[in-house]
Amino acid sequence: MKPNSGLIAQHSVLVVALCAVFLAFCASAEAQQPTKIPRLGFLSATSPDANSARIAAFRQGLHDAGYMEGKNILIEWRWAEGHFDRLPSLAAELVRLNVDVIVSSGPSPTRFSKQATTMIPIVMAQAGDPVGSGFVASLARPGGNVTGLSTLAPEISGKRVELLKEIVPKLSRLAVLGISTYPGNAESLKETQLAGSAFGVKSRYLDVTDQKDIESTFRNAINGGTRFREFSDRAKYEKDRDTQGRSPQARPNWTSEAGGRFRPSTQNPQGGS
Repeated sequence: MKPNSGLIAQHSVLVVALCAVFLAFCASAEAQQPTKIPRLGFLSATSPDANSARIAAFRQGLHDAGYMEGKNILIEWRWAEGHFDRLPSLAAELVRLNVDVIVSSGPSPTRFSKQATTMIPIVMAQAGDPVGSGFVASLARPGGNVTGLSTLAPEISGKRVELLKEIVPKLSRLAVLGISTYPGNAESLKETQLAGSAFGVKSRYLDVTDQKDIESTFRNAINGGTRFREFSDRAKYEKDRDTQGRSPQARPNWTSEAGGRFRPSTQNPQGGS
């Protein structure tokens, strides 16, 4: 399958950061080890199958920058396979291997990589709010050993409300599911509420801090007459997809891979609230 052009563009930016790290490394090591091949550690909370398109885009970006895996760059791939409790040991393993740089594929891998080392450069593939998460001091001057990409874009939450309103003109109530303490969610919720006010949609935030509370939270949303749900967390969307699957939903970009799409409610196909 041909990698998505958007993913290639995003990972091209990431590769620029990696190249800067590698150039600095090679310059310092040239006098002592001119033939040493840089070793990159890649840490992900998910699996290779769940990230096949991103892996292809990442490799393509490296190739475009002149790096070919196994020839002039080595990559140590580490996958937690959805078991977040494995991330600390996987991060520690990469540190023991003395890789030259660690690429972290999300907030949790970044957090545990940062805890494992203050010396090895860490490049974030994505982070909703790296400042709020404590990964960097600021976006302009990250400081420390962490740099990379930030996906903080709270204004997109307002755009989702606009799209929902276009699909269902009579929409009046919206449930937003997520974790209130998650960095970046407060800004996204604010944008959702502002857009809701502009379009006559009343939003209700449902905080889900534990997986065992997901089903009861959905029941509260349904009992409250909500016909649309917006998700700020992948696990909560997947739970809804498997157990509910009726109300229309608006979700971040990962949901196309998880089977997500806009869909009309079977309970109220004419739109309603």
